[in-house]
Amino acid sequence: MSLLIPGLRRAAPKLASSPFICRQCLRQQPRIASSRILRSLQVRCASTESQTQTRFARYFTSSAVATPAIADAASQGAKKRSFPETSPKSVAYWLIGSAASVFGIVVFGGLTRLTESGLSITEWKPVTGSLPPLTQADWESEFEKYRASPEFHLLNSHMDLDEFKKIYFMEWTHRLWGRVIGLSFALPTLYLIARRRVTPRVAFHLLGISALIGFQGFIGWWMVKSGLRDDLFAPGSHPRVSQYRLAAHLATAFVCYSWMLLAGLGILRDRRLLAEPESASKLAAALKNPAIAPFRRSVLALTILVFTTVLSGALVAGLDAGLIYNEFPKMGLGLTPPRSELWDKFYSRKEDGSDLWWRNILENPSLVQLDHRILATTTFCTILGLFAYSRTGRVAAALPKNARKGMLGVVHLVCLQVALGISTLIYMVPISLAAAHQAGSLALLTGVLVLGHRLRVPKSTLTMVQKRLSSTTKPR
Repeated sequence: MSLLIPGLRRAAPKLASSPFICRQCLRQQPRIASSRILRSLQVRCASTESQTQTRFARYFTSSAVATPAIADAASQGAKKRSFPETSPKSVAYWLIGSAASVFGIVVFGGLTRLTESGLSITEWKPVTGSLPPLTQADWESEFEKYRASPEFHLLNSHMDLDEFKKIYFMEWTHRLWGRVIGLSFALPTLYLIARRRVTPRVAFHLLGISALIGFQGFIGWWMVKSGLRDDLFAPGSHPRVSQYRLAAHLATAFVCYSWMLLAGLGILRDRRLLAEPESASKLAAALKNPAIAPFRRSVLALTILVFTTVLSGALVAGLDAGLIYNEFPKMGLGLTPPRSELWDKFYSRKEDGSDLWWRNILENPSLVQLDHRILATTTFCTILGLFAYSRTGRVAAALPKNARKGMLGVVHLVCLQVALGISTLIYMVPISLAAAHQAGSLALLTGVLVLGHRLRVPKSTLTMVQKRLSSTTKPR
């Protein structure tokens, strides 16, 4: 062992750079060798530290690069989960198409009433009623139920099964059309809201319209049910549904149609204005002109007047008031019937006569027809006066071009509607003219609604337009 020690001492400087170092040898090494070993260890520590720093630098650099991508992915996921800024055009076209379908069912419902087919189905079966009778036994069962109704006893006691099938299919088609409208609107509404395809405002409109469609089905049966009870009309009178329930049914249909139409037009307007924010800003500034404000309020009042006239027409239809005084402009010997006929005590149900005035207004056929004539004439004169107002003074200079065209279109529609109304009265309510007159009332309301729609821009749309302008003008 003593012979190996001098050799190890000579080899110690050469082994100093080796990673394997004997501690005993280090203690016996001279100071020079120890300093070399320490320097070697310092170099190794420095290199290890630099490598560690490089690894940390690479890690943080890669993290810094990955963070925006992660943030972008998170923001995209949040966008997918949130409601969009604007609704797609397809939703607008779907809403307008649904409104057109409601327009059609309103006209078809008028035909159902004019052909006296509405009371042929005496039960309300929302699900199973979707199918007509399929066998002879089913037809016999339905006909037996109809023969127990007041309408059969007082009006159609001569009717056989083949004639019953004609009026049955009219009412069945009307009800089936209503079910199709409800399903074709409610199901897409649930999908669009669940998938966040529409704005929150449009989602609210869709839910409201869906609820109104369901309520309309209930109102329809409530109306039909009134015609199946013989205690709701005077003895010997013509079997009919309640004029109040008929007016409510028609009013709900008109509100549903108007809501669909305005919601669809609103989506198209918002997309058009956001596509051209500069033009939208100019239009908004033009509509803020003080000269347009009275005209805008007048159009709103005209909308209420047209709707009220429609309701009075529903009372005329419910009471068959168009079958009396079939001349115009006179009613008998004068412009109005005799006072005793207009305020007949027959329609009062209280001994003190406190309900005499309003029951005659709503239940006396002579006064109901007079009220409808007055409202229709007032509507006609109001539209002509508003047209003249829109073509004179500061209003003519400030009114946008599309609003002037809309006002002219309303004039055309009201002239057509007056001609249809007078013709329906003179010819004693033929089915074709009466149905066209009802369609004309909804067309006139459409023209007034479109005119009012062109005269305003919602504040929410203006806010989006301002954001779009600020983003396009911001320096890059």
